[in-house]
Amino acid sequence: MNRIEYLLEEFLRIDSFLANELENFSRSKIQKMIEDGLVKVNDKAVKTNYKLKKGDVITYEELEVKEIELKPENLDIEIVYEDNDVAVIYKPKGMVVHPGAGNSEHTLVNGLLYSLSNLSGINGELRPGIVHRIDKDTTGLLLVAKTDIAHNKLSLDLQNKDVKRVYTALVEGIIIEDDGIINAPIGRDKQNRQKMAIDKDGREAITTFHVLERFENKTLVECVLKTGRTHQIRVHFAYIKHPVYGDPLYARKTKGTINGQYLHAGLIGFNHPITGKYMEFTYPLPEYFKDEIDNLRRGIK
Repeated sequence: MNRIEYLLEEFLRIDSFLANELENFSRSKIQKMIEDGLVKVNDKAVKTNYKLKKGDVITYEELEVKEIELKPENLDIEIVYEDNDVAVIYKPKGMVVHPGAGNSEHTLVNGLLYSLSNLSGINGELRPGIVHRIDKDTTGLLLVAKTDIAHNKLSLDLQNKDVKRVYTALVEGIIIEDDGIINAPIGRDKQNRQKMAIDKDGREAITTFHVLERFENKTLVECVLKTGRTHQIRVHFAYIKHPVYGDPLYARKTKGTINGQYLHAGLIGFNHPITGKYMEFTYPLPEYFKDEIDNLRRGIK
């Protein structure tokens, strides 16, 4: 266990302080250490935005990082659009976006290394080109950066809410309102580190939705992300008591839901990072999703 006593007068965020103090650690590594509870202040776990005060005692354990060798794989990645700077990729259900602990093969990144000649290096060796992510069992479109210049511009546009992302979700129960806004901050679940939760001290999270169709006990909605928090749509709809159908983390287990959550990133729109031209791409629902809707219309489920 490593120990640091904070002796400065000003109130600094703990992630900013440690990024300066621990020069060999990347900011993302430090934030992951904090999120995983490996960093404590006065023997208590804190959030990344905790502001240190004089006399605080910081203790931390280093995040164990296992070496992962990334290998290009021919995974038949579907490239919807590509130029010298960006690519728009379709990610199928069941595919993880980038490698992690115990998972170094068959990810989208492995496929990108095989299918694309260049990828940005902004996010390090394990996440080349990855500007944003969608969950393993969520299908749909992803924006990939091929150069560092493009990556920096797209990341800034995401931060400034200038990238349009529209999802289709099948949720449990009947939503009465035709349109709505879910504005509730999201943070790491304190009881289950694999989950996110509504947390008043979490990061701003805003989702708007429009009801497309109502069935006997489910609702088809179109969702627009105003922010991009981990599991945002899944957490927000669980919060309003309409969890995404089939969600293994946030919905009740339902017999027959073998496809994971019914959530599809069907539209992405952005300003090209070099030309500035607005570009928009769509992708239809996968067959299993369309089959589920057809069954609901026929009253089978």
